[in-house]
Amino acid sequence: MHETELHDLSDDSDYAAASRHTGSSNITRSDSGKSITGESGPLKVVYSKDNVSIHPTQYASERISGRLRLFKQGSSLFLSWIPYKPSTDAEDDSLWQGSSSISKEKGRNLYTIKLLPLSDVHSIRRHTPGLGWQYIIVVLSSGLAYPPFYFYNGGAREFLATLKHHVCIVRSVDDANVFLVNDFQDPLQRTLSSLELPRVISVANRASLHKPSNSFSSLDDSKIVNGTTYGGISSGISEYRGRPKKSHDPARDISIQVMEKFSLVTKFARETTSHLFRENHGDLLNTHRKKQQVEGGFLNPATSSSDDEKKTTNMVQVDSDPLEFEKLPLVWGKQRKAPLSLEEWTSFLDSEGRIIDSKALKERIFYGGVEHNLRKEVWKFLLGYNEYDSTYAEREYLASEKMHEYEILKSQWQSISAAQAKRFTKFRERKSLIDKDVVRTDRSVAYFEGDDNQNVTVLRDILLTYSFYNFDLGYCQGMSDLLSPILYVMKDESESFWCFTAMMERLGPNFNRDQSGMHSQLFALSKLVELLDSPLHNYFEQKDCLNYFICFRWILIQFKREFEYENILRLWEVLWTHYLSEHLHLYMCVAILRRHRTKIMGEQMDFDTLLKFINELSGTIDLDWMIKEAEALCVCAGENGAACIPPGTPPSLPLETNMGLYPLEDEVL
Repeated sequence: MHETELHDLSDDSDYAAASRHTGSSNITRSDSGKSITGESGPLKVVYSKDNVSIHPTQYASERISGRLRLFKQGSSLFLSWIPYKPSTDAEDDSLWQGSSSISKEKGRNLYTIKLLPLSDVHSIRRHTPGLGWQYIIVVLSSGLAYPPFYFYNGGAREFLATLKHHVCIVRSVDDANVFLVNDFQDPLQRTLSSLELPRVISVANRASLHKPSNSFSSLDDSKIVNGTTYGGISSGISEYRGRPKKSHDPARDISIQVMEKFSLVTKFARETTSHLFRENHGDLLNTHRKKQQVEGGFLNPATSSSDDEKKTTNMVQVDSDPLEFEKLPLVWGKQRKAPLSLEEWTSFLDSEGRIIDSKALKERIFYGGVEHNLRKEVWKFLLGYNEYDSTYAEREYLASEKMHEYEILKSQWQSISAAQAKRFTKFRERKSLIDKDVVRTDRSVAYFEGDDNQNVTVLRDILLTYSFYNFDLGYCQGMSDLLSPILYVMKDESESFWCFTAMMERLGPNFNRDQSGMHSQLFALSKLVELLDSPLHNYFEQKDCLNYFICFRWILIQFKREFEYENILRLWEVLWTHYLSEHLHLYMCVAILRRHRTKIMGEQMDFDTLLKFINELSGTIDLDWMIKEAEALCVCAGENGAACIPPGTPPSLPLETNMGLYPLEDEVL
């Protein structure tokens, strides 16, 4: 068999444009066309791509890389993904990330795909984000989905081009990024499918829905541990099995899978609920909602406005909430607990002061926060000032060393003479901006109120010192909002500075002049809303709000101006645990938008009206409700939600140090 053209995506305008600019039609693969011997005979390699990775966790640093290949055997096509072996001549350990949480050998066995027949694949969703890396999600006919495959060196379009050459794939009429895989044996059926007619697509869908379940009979004897299948060709697959549906829209496969995954949230259910009720769901939904109103578990002070919304005569009909899939009464996150007490805190420490179980501590703080008199000590761990395995003596020594280092940094700007300042424009500009901001930062809080308040002076000194410590970033409006609660809790200048510095390692990109940190988070938010509430996302697209700038202030300063001061302390210590995700704040944004979706869509708010409405929510959001809602959304989105967030998106630590940061100096909150 001679080598044929592998880039026939004539119906893909993006790919065609890329081909014209990059000459992708001339791309070659070193091992394409080679043959290997399988159990059933020779297999020809028709596609091979190195450094295709999966992310077992939400952390960008923890990934497993491998080689993705397509094999041809007769008229059948097979997909294979083999993780690299660590410390071999062909691939070094730098290609195997994440050994801290998953052993190398176990990871290989868990995620290896030996030979997957393309006849078992229902659809492939391609993601080509403007920020981050391309990836694909392979969805099987049984409803299972593999983890997203990231193409760190490009090649997603080439993969689909090769696929289209060897099997019949058709694009979804509703989503250009979803490709349906139809392995028709009937030549007439294959020809009709290539026309991409809606009727043909629906016929193909019904055929795939009624495929025998024995396609995965090899799973029957596999071992299942914690919901993960070991052995067979489907190890490492996520399960999204649901009830048979009256209609099937392939363009929304991924979203529907997320909805159905709500049935897996039982570990987060209330202790009095043992399972989700599937019978008489209409009556149960009303009962569940009434129970919520009585308990007040998910209501915020703005709840009463919902009655007024229903009475508004000018509101248009709003698409139903997709997370009320078939109106099942959903059970949300765990109940909040009392704050971590001194007695409990002591139980987490050994005799020398080390944290015995940092993960359990973070979980405890996530569900209850910390008593205020403990925050000064606990926050230093959460922010990274102190290591979890440090002793009392080591922490005391560190505090002494850091105080000395801080005094040296502070002296750098204190020693600038008036004559020198006249010739130091950047210093004068930053000092002037800091002086203006600190006198209007949290002055209603007793700790900062009043004239000639020394705490305000300390706030200014820390910010000036930081502008010299991180001279590339300097100072931007909003930083004083982030420092204020830290100083309020620490009540120590040196410790406040170093805790603030640790925070800015994660949030510093929010203030880049090119807005790269903010754009990556807003992009991720857009994808999360699209995944979890596609009607709302479509509405924002219609109103030209897909940049999600309406949420800019929420993300920039971590909801600082949306809650009372005490609630901000509680919220931030929950976020700093990174217990479920480093990006829980994005799920909180989704939760708030979804809470008000009926009003937003019903009143047809445009960007200006929507921005005004969002800003007026300040002080009306129930914190416990928001955390629980975000927790549930994060759990239910699962790996598809994590895949929406490009690696390195703040507050994740940057993938690599960027020494060329430029601040966003003129942003007005």
